[in-house]
Amino acid sequence: MDLFNYSRRETSEVNIGATPMGGFNPIRIQSMTNTATQDTEACVAQAKRIADAGGEYVRLTAQGIKEAENLMNINAALRKDGYMVPLIADIHFNPKVADVAALYAEKVRINPGNYVDAARTFKHLEYTDEEYTQELQKIRDRFIPFLYICKENHTAVRIGVNHGSLSDRIMSRYGDTPEGMVESCMEFLRICVEQDFKDVVISIKASNTVVMVKTVRLLAAVMEKEGMHFPLHLGVTEAGDGEDGRIKSALGIGALLADGLGDTIRVSLSEAPEAEIPVARKLVDYIMQRRNHPYIPGANVPEFDYLSPVRRETTAVHNIGGKNLPVVIAARPDGNMKFTPQFMPDYVYTGRSVPEQRPEGMHCIIDADVWMDLNGGETKPNNVWPAFKGDQLPFLSNCNASLKFLFITYIGLNDEAIACLKYHPEVVLVSQSIHPNRLGEQRALVHQMMQERLKNPIVFFEHYSEEEAENLQIKSAADIGALIFDGLCDGILLYNQGGKSDKAISDETIDATAFGILQAGRVRTSKTEYISCPGCGRTLYDLESTIARIKSATGHLKGLKIGIMGCIVNGPGEMADADYGYVGAGRGKISLYKKKECIEKNIPEEEAVEKLIELIKANGDYTE
Repeated sequence: MDLFNYSRRETSEVNIGATPMGGFNPIRIQSMTNTATQDTEACVAQAKRIADAGGEYVRLTAQGIKEAENLMNINAALRKDGYMVPLIADIHFNPKVADVAALYAEKVRINPGNYVDAARTFKHLEYTDEEYTQELQKIRDRFIPFLYICKENHTAVRIGVNHGSLSDRIMSRYGDTPEGMVESCMEFLRICVEQDFKDVVISIKASNTVVMVKTVRLLAAVMEKEGMHFPLHLGVTEAGDGEDGRIKSALGIGALLADGLGDTIRVSLSEAPEAEIPVARKLVDYIMQRRNHPYIPGANVPEFDYLSPVRRETTAVHNIGGKNLPVVIAARPDGNMKFTPQFMPDYVYTGRSVPEQRPEGMHCIIDADVWMDLNGGETKPNNVWPAFKGDQLPFLSNCNASLKFLFITYIGLNDEAIACLKYHPEVVLVSQSIHPNRLGEQRALVHQMMQERLKNPIVFFEHYSEEEAENLQIKSAADIGALIFDGLCDGILLYNQGGKSDKAISDETIDATAFGILQAGRVRTSKTEYISCPGCGRTLYDLESTIARIKSATGHLKGLKIGIMGCIVNGPGEMADADYGYVGAGRGKISLYKKKECIEKNIPEEEAVEKLIELIKANGDYTE
């Protein structure tokens, strides 16, 4: 594939009611209700709100036959009021429910991890080749009749694999890996191809963005190898709420959309379903601006593995590059030295002046023509490092600072710059781009450096003019995501020229966004991480208020991972790498987990948050 120039992956068209997906259709936006599916009035009202916000598909959980049958009433009520938005039934554990749902919904989502296979037990089970083959036959015996029902009723199917609900059978052969997730999906896709069933959409999701991106990339490659062109549904499960949910979703989904993968997306926020739609719309619209951009003549280096990338090898310069965590450089050209202690940047770029007062130990970066006499005479203050521009290369050798920064573009990496960098491993590059596809151009810069065997660290400078923090979070995460997942990022410098109105984005918010991007990309931790689901008709407690209470009590526990899950479907699985879990067990009942182990079951909801804190304290992971 072309890593540097945007184009959408070619896919087949899937008919879903009156709103087809894939092919030449636009990238579709969707959400999921969190009301009880037997409550017709509530589901219809929420579906309308999703549609009014711009949602093009509405998904509803159908955990039993009654819920599946009530999709008929929900569908009829929506059509009566002029809403033609297709309905998608979400099925787990019971294939009989899928058969019924296919009669009344425009699409049915099934989960390969629990469609026929038993619910995941997290026990290592051994299967002989014969036993494994027998299990695959069970899938065929149950899945093919379902496909017949879908054909007769013109119902589309989503094969939706979740990292949190891989079957023990798949785990026995592949482990908890992207390869296992892909094979779980391919088992069902091969049957669809064999049966000539074409109205199929695929999703492979995880709360871990690294796993999610790697797995979708791998799935697309495997499908291409087997001649399949089914459209893709993208999403980061349990992304959370607020800025965390937006950054995490934009990082994972945006990285894939930027490479042309994805035909529909769902941004899973632990908020009202209709709140997801504007976020998804902004993300898709931003990526679509790259269509028909000026060509970028980048060349992919052979050692770069798109499907299994590793961090680029660089020479450490002070605390940048090498095996160091990616740094955050804050932009403060106006001299503002206010910082949030939790998000204290590693360096501050101050432009043409050194502030008189700055936090103790703070390292500043200042334009080289101010920092030193370009004829060679240095006037270096303590803890201040020079930043050179491309036209200042002849003077770079005259500066004997142990750390230097060079602002550079892809075009600026010419023969002169390459020759200079080969003699100056102490130079950290600050990559900048004004290209409509800045990701492609910045990728091309790093690949050219790899081709030239240059090991200088690279910080990505991303410049915006946004008035709303949400816009900055979505765009910056989408631009940087693939660079992180490709293993190319040694640091981030975010700068926003959003004006000086009361709504202007504060410098502290920009700093928090940079740290949030690195945490969402699993390369640097700066705060508590919450793996919280958006809720659905299976959720039997007030998810939003519970998340707020847990965050209030644990938000200071840097590095701790806490899962907050509405039900057991993905609960223990998506929380597999979380330290503690809070999972809905029944109406008003909660179960608490430490890692994958259930510690206490069926706690009354009103006591559960305090019990969670007690559990964290009992294991020595709580500080006041």
